[in-house]
Amino acid sequence: MSSSSPTVPLSVLDISSVDSAGRPADTLVGTRRLVAAADELGFTRFWVAEHHNSRGIAGSVPAVLLAALGERTTRIRIGAGGVILPNHPPYAVAESFRTLAALFPGRVDLGIGRSGADPVLSHALRRAPDEDFPAALEELLAFVDGGFPDGHVY
Repeated sequence: MSSSSPTVPLSVLDISSVDSAGRPADTLVGTRRLVAAADELGFTRFWVAEHHNSRGIAGSVPAVLLAALGERTTRIRIGAGGVILPNHPPYAVAESFRTLAALFPGRVDLGIGRSGADPVLSHALRRAPDEDFPAALEELLAFVDGGFPDGHVY
């Protein structure tokens, strides 16, 4: 009489932690290497997560990172574990993940979370539908180059 043990599917969760050298680009190269190795070794899934306002994490936007990871793999499922839904318009999340699913058919998973971010970060991530475009563009440019005046909320 032979007994067989059930197999447990193995997955990887990588938050793209920046090492002590502090180079996010190097971290993301490492994440792409890791997903390729997980794909070759037969892992089931490769998960990334949404984290904001942390210099220690290089991959804060799951959909963008998953697009790069999908290009490095052939069979492993890739997914977000998870996208923090209160930070995004639901329609935008749906569009992003439908696009990923079209690029990598049958290999994309979407996990949803509900984090309690700090109020300033929550405000920075959420956009009002009637927002003034020129003001939004000014804010974007300030976020890009760190050009907020002293005393500004951000």
